[in-house]
Amino acid sequence: MTDATRRTLRTAVQTLVALVPLLAGEPAARDAPAVAGVVAVAAALTRLMSLPEVERLLPSWLRGEECEKASEKESP
Repeated sequence: MTDATRRTLRTAVQTLVALVPLLAGEPAARDAPAVAGVVAVAAALTRLMSLPEVERLLPSWLRGEECEKASEKESP
């Protein structure tokens, strides 16, 4: 399993856990599609944010270690 896949799955689980209290009051089957949609959007955003192209656009204090190492190697 790649690091990006692991991060995406971790974010999806964290989002699902964060949404559980919203369903605790009145769990209903009609809420399941909304919860699934929120988890899917969170996972997609996580996957998008892990792309090297997006990493390069971020300020240096938000970049991952891999991107920092790559930019150091590219600098003369």
